[in-house]
Amino acid sequence: MRATVGDMLVVRGHRQGEPDRRAEVLEVHGTDGGPPFLVRWDDDGHVGLVYPGPDAAIEKVEQMSARRSRVAAER
Repeated sequence: MRATVGDMLVVRGHRQGEPDRRAEVLEVHGTDGGPPFLVRWDDDGHVGLVYPGPDAAIEKVEQMSARRSRVAAER
């Protein structure tokens, strides 16, 4: 898993109906963009150091921009 500052860390819900959690990557402490990451969680604003597990994925800044553009075009 590799990230850059500004990417989003997405942790999938573990149970049916449990929402995904999202956090902005503030700092990358590992080598070559690897974990751990300092993140700010969207749901409560908590800032913490995270070693993501297999239930997590990185959403790149470029992917988020492309998604916003598609949504705006659909409106």
